[in-house]
Amino acid sequence: MAAAELGKLTPELAAIQVEIEEYARGYGLDFYPTIFELIDADQLNEIAARGGFPTRYPHWRFGMEYEQLSKGYHYGLQKIYEMVINNDPCYAYLMRCNGTIDQKMVMAHVYGHCDFFKNNQWFTHTNRKMMDEVANHGTRVRRIMDRIGVEEVEDFIDICLSIEDLIDVHSPFIKRRNTADRFDFTEETRDDSNKAPRFDAKSYMEPFINPKEKLQAEQNRIDEQTEETPCPETPERDVMRFLLEHAPLKAWQADLLSIVRDEAYYFAPQAQTKIMNEGWASYWHSTIMINQGLTAADVVNYCDHHSGTMASAPTQLNPYKVGIELFRNIEDRWNRGAFGREYEECDDFAKRENWNTGAGLGREKIFEVRRIHNDLTFIDEFLTLDFVREHKLFRFGYNPNSEAYEIESREFPKVKRQLLESLTNRGRPMISVVDGNYKNRGELYMQHEYSDVELQMDQAHDTLENLHRLWNRPVHIATFLEDEQVVVSYDGSEHHLRSGNAEDLADDSEDAA
Repeated sequence: MAAAELGKLTPELAAIQVEIEEYARGYGLDFYPTIFELIDADQLNEIAARGGFPTRYPHWRFGMEYEQLSKGYHYGLQKIYEMVINNDPCYAYLMRCNGTIDQKMVMAHVYGHCDFFKNNQWFTHTNRKMMDEVANHGTRVRRIMDRIGVEEVEDFIDICLSIEDLIDVHSPFIKRRNTADRFDFTEETRDDSNKAPRFDAKSYMEPFINPKEKLQAEQNRIDEQTEETPCPETPERDVMRFLLEHAPLKAWQADLLSIVRDEAYYFAPQAQTKIMNEGWASYWHSTIMINQGLTAADVVNYCDHHSGTMASAPTQLNPYKVGIELFRNIEDRWNRGAFGREYEECDDFAKRENWNTGAGLGREKIFEVRRIHNDLTFIDEFLTLDFVREHKLFRFGYNPNSEAYEIESREFPKVKRQLLESLTNRGRPMISVVDGNYKNRGELYMQHEYSDVELQMDQAHDTLENLHRLWNRPVHIATFLEDEQVVVSYDGSEHHLRSGNAEDLADDSEDAA
């Protein structure tokens, strides 16, 4: 969808935007310039299917997601009220058929998101020109499709997307190595990556500038160093990067893998801050609308929309609800001074309930929390027993006898632990490459950082098959099943499951040989 196809705001909505933006800045929100586009439901579903970008690389997955969103809208099962993109400037989309009160609420909500994108530390390393970058990705993929063929390229993108979670979400903040994080994928750069460097020289000076014996000696040194250096030297959690550097990929394949990896890193902070981001935006849309944005005639429509957004299902966590209530809880506690050692050591329930030192630090504190935390640290730091009791948060589990999710526990430590486990690494398993030359056969050996949550074997098998297609050699992953250490392997034709660790598997292989 070209940008020209998107609609500009009506004069009425443009005036509302100016009004809402003034309110937002008055509360201290700080955001990039925000561009609102007015579009119909079908266009919004199309953009949402592409992850919020009007132009992206072509792939069948986006068509499938569009069909799902479109049918959900037409059947009255779901409706997207707004969508905002982390960019400079920020782009936000409004549905044309929404009423005026809905548009005002959505604009206030969007400014909360924009402030969060700009100021939260977990977004500081994201590409602020991603709208242009994603369009460039689309151009690169289309050119590759013209050369290689649509079906082959889409099949390879499927493989890349199956491992897009195998990145190191902390690597943007930790300098783990001295090499650059950007890659150039021409045929020459991939073919010459381990060759001795040559100086530029005219043909008649070549024997003197690049003597053969010197080049050969340097090449021998590089080859010896490559053989002696473990690969990787330390466990590498960014599996996609390891594959880009070491897998036997063609230039166009490496280019596609790098595109998927770049976009995975762009979207990662959004997955890490879903509760906080939606809670922060909801906090500010409710604050702005209640204090300045509503007339008497708007109250019922606003309450209906807001309550629908905050509704919670018995077995599903609503990030909007948990986020806004936790921010309000923090603000209330810091306004009353209900924090610190003296408060925490107080065992008198009535005294804690009525605790109020008049500290008045609530608004300052929530801005600080917005700046430095992600969902994991947000829940770990501020989820309290009183909050869990008040909002009836329980630990749920699936009961195969009743074929339904039921309350397993009301104990605070178990409730909090379940929440933290679901938020660690965005709820994805943590996988690291341990050895790229396992058993000295060029096989790939990985380790699952087990934390009482087992891998789903059907998904693990599919992922190993796709990794094998990238690595072209057998691939292995060590994990735990039923409290027993095992190694799951795929050799290109069938899967194997063996008990023990890497050394046990190597010994078994030698005995079989």
